[in-house]
Amino acid sequence: MNEHLLNAALSAAARGWHVFPLRPATKRPALHGEAFCPRTGACQAGHLKWEQRATTDPDRIRATWSHGPFNVGIATGPSGLLVVDLDVPKDNSDADAPDGAATFGALCERTDHTVPDTYRTRTASGGGHLYFTASAGVRLSNTAGTIAPLVDTRAWGGYVVAAGSITPTGPYEALSDPVAAPVPPWLLSILKPAPRAVQAPSVATEGQSSRYADVALANETRNVAGAQHGSREARLFRAARALGRFVAWGDLPRNVVEQALQGAGEATGLSASECRSTLRSALDWSIAHNQSSRRTA
Repeated sequence: MNEHLLNAALSAAARGWHVFPLRPATKRPALHGEAFCPRTGACQAGHLKWEQRATTDPDRIRATWSHGPFNVGIATGPSGLLVVDLDVPKDNSDADAPDGAATFGALCERTDHTVPDTYRTRTASGGGHLYFTASAGVRLSNTAGTIAPLVDTRAWGGYVVAAGSITPTGPYEALSDPVAAPVPPWLLSILKPAPRAVQAPSVATEGQSSRYADVALANETRNVAGAQHGSREARLFRAARALGRFVAWGDLPRNVVEQALQGAGEATGLSASECRSTLRSALDWSIAHNQSSRRTA
């Protein structure tokens, strides 16, 4: 078992992917936490978390895995990876609910793209991981449900369990050659942090806030209406995320945003149901993440 897991760690490291040990038969890091840090060895200058301690050094990997049958974690950020996690519904959820692979496939179809051909693995739960190489100039973070239900991503601040690891519910298995494709541009446009539609002053009056919101609504509606075939849904998604903050702050009514972007999306050729689905998920996410960021009047 040790040799099998050691080989899995070395194989991942040989591709330039930074690995660290997970507790045997689990998905949890095997490294000490900050509260129990001895401040020696790698942590002599201060506590290092698993993302900082992940390595591609074969000697360090051999030394670590000589101590036990550790599963293999891949720190996605340092490895230059974006991993799309296609989850399966939980046991207590609707049995007829589509899984992450189905919702991701539907998203690809709606945006006129095929499911990307890249390195993929099967997870212990029966879901899947799609590995992509991320551009060095874009720092992506983890997401949960931003792309679609049961579709999460792991990048900086996240990790995945490598193929070859084993848990009581099953193994993690490679399903293709270990060649990760670049993140597709249409997917990157969804995942890149949405820029502020306008830069408002740090202290704004109620009237100024409303004017900024109105300008933002007009700009984003125009951007969606001018989207080209193949980028329409991604543009609609990003516009809704950008405008959701104004809804959260009370500067724009949600129904006004939905009506404006719905019309712009349909004008590009998207169906009414596609627009509604995209707007609902993007606005829900943006409003929830901006409720605590209300500006001081």
